[in-house]
Amino acid sequence: MCRKCCSSTYIARSTIKPFPGFNSEDDADTLHSAMKGLGTDEDDIINILTSRNNAQRQHIIKAYSENFGKDLIDDLKSELGGHLESIIEGLMLTPAVYDAMELKNSMNGVGTDEETLAEILTTRTNNQICDIVATYRSEYESNLKEDIESESSSDFEDFLVTLLKGKRDETYYVDQSLVQKDVAALRAAGEDKWGTDEKEFIKILCRRNFFHLRAVFEAYDQQINKDIEDTIQDEMSGSMQMGILTLSTFFLSPLVCFLTVEYGCGTADKILIRVMISRSEIDMQNIKEEFTKLCGKTLAEFIQDDIGGDYQKVLLRLCGVDEEE
Repeated sequence: MCRKCCSSTYIARSTIKPFPGFNSEDDADTLHSAMKGLGTDEDDIINILTSRNNAQRQHIIKAYSENFGKDLIDDLKSELGGHLESIIEGLMLTPAVYDAMELKNSMNGVGTDEETLAEILTTRTNNQICDIVATYRSEYESNLKEDIESESSSDFEDFLVTLLKGKRDETYYVDQSLVQKDVAALRAAGEDKWGTDEKEFIKILCRRNFFHLRAVFEAYDQQINKDIEDTIQDEMSGSMQMGILTLSTFFLSPLVCFLTVEYGCGTADKILIRVMISRSEIDMQNIKEEFTKLCGKTLAEFIQDDIGGDYQKVLLRLCGVDEEE
């Protein structure tokens, strides 16, 4: 059960940190040399880009453009391919641009990747969501809210649009009287009701702070002897069930939420790439430790067993392991 994997104190520990002695000019020169002439030196590209943080990569992009009059991301994409190209491109984009691109791609073509919409919007802070909305508009000259409304429907649409407002309480305060009111409201909207009032779940789960929701879920379990996840599975279905479960899992245990998408049936590369990029500068060290506890093998072992080549090297570097280890 997810909550058992959560420790009472949580200190986020990243695997990618600012590179000491960073010199954007030197890095730009090395990358240019790695792509000059016949063949490509993937090792130089990987070594530099996985040992600099995102802010430093942006300085490299600027230095490359000033020194060589070319776009570094375009050059990298022209020299690389497959999953290696995808993960390197993701590393070079700012977090907001990357998330905006992932959201746009999830709504392109036939059908909608609802899991991507739910994963990104449930796991980003208010400020991050604000940046994503603004970046989406500038990058694609389109309104993210309107695009989501055109690609989703009913309660799932309301769920996503509520998250998109970025109005979650982000304080640490837990009001025990409000906790009890929320437990009663969730129970009345689900277990004690013929049918389900999804809007009540949306109102509470998309607005309350992390610590308050943890208290609500624990009190809910104690009062009716049933996990909130079990109630969601019993009372909801389809996209709405998936979205609310993603959110509740994230608030019960952020690490388990990311582990769930990383460690499933086979390798979901698109999700794996997004998680490795988005969490490497936040809490990838924590994710690695929880992965070992839950799965009985290290994240590095999973990557080495399931993935190969230069793509493997990048993933290992992002989780703080050299491929030789």
